[in-house]
Amino acid sequence: MSGNGYAHPERLVSTEWLAAHLTDGTVRIVDVDEDTAAYDRGHIPGAVGWNWTTDLHSPVGRDHLDREALGRLLSAAGVEDDTTVVLYGGNDNWFAAYAYWILRLRGFEAVKLLDGGRRKWESEGRGLTHEVMDYQHTGYTVDGRERPEIRALRYEVLARTGGELGLVDVRSPEEYRGERLAPPHLPQEQAQVPGHIPGAVNIPWSQAANDDGTFKSAAELRALYGSAGIDGGREVVAYCRIGERSAHTWFALTELLGYGNVKNYDGSWTEYGSLVGAPVALGA
Repeated sequence: MSGNGYAHPERLVSTEWLAAHLTDGTVRIVDVDEDTAAYDRGHIPGAVGWNWTTDLHSPVGRDHLDREALGRLLSAAGVEDDTTVVLYGGNDNWFAAYAYWILRLRGFEAVKLLDGGRRKWESEGRGLTHEVMDYQHTGYTVDGRERPEIRALRYEVLARTGGELGLVDVRSPEEYRGERLAPPHLPQEQAQVPGHIPGAVNIPWSQAANDDGTFKSAAELRALYGSAGIDGGREVVAYCRIGERSAHTWFALTELLGYGNVKNYDGSWTEYGSLVGAPVALGA
């Protein structure tokens, strides 16, 4: 497990820990990458691959899987009542953190992140495989308490723009200022207008990570967010473009710093920047 002064170090596992538990029948590894073809090019032995676009979302409408559908997804991965799910991916766990947040939202608690994700595993020369795993369905159902309190919806954000709410825009400075609608390597589309929510501070998600993809220490994270007035003393809502980068920040604030009342606005700028009449700010 990992430490670094975190409030909940048990929510992370190290590459060393995972390497020692690859054949542990109570551990299920899941690859959730921004690049949905990355799993096919090589993955951690024993891992199943989840496509964040098709596996984690409802086939109709823009929302996540409900509890019943999530149970089927976990069942297909061979998850049982005593299974711990370890998530990892590229881009310092962008979408692994997103999947983690969705699982917690729907009431699945036995989940952890691989600290450093794919980058750290590969940089250490640890093995990858092309073997596609096909576990026997277990009939697992999710019966934990759903946690709607970790999700912000648009009406909450619209009602509290301008500074009262601790809004954290975790996109790049260029996106925050309104110069881009998406990261440079992605199509510049989705939201109808550029900009940011009035009152939001800009703390790019990547500032929470070290060069090897692992999370910075608790002291470093407290200093990073505290410098912008995010210290756990009030409600905080993080957002990005579609909710995956802000899930990474939500993880840092909630699981590593232990701040209460932190929400991920997964509608994020794709939703907010397309609302008619919503207040929008441009510039630094």
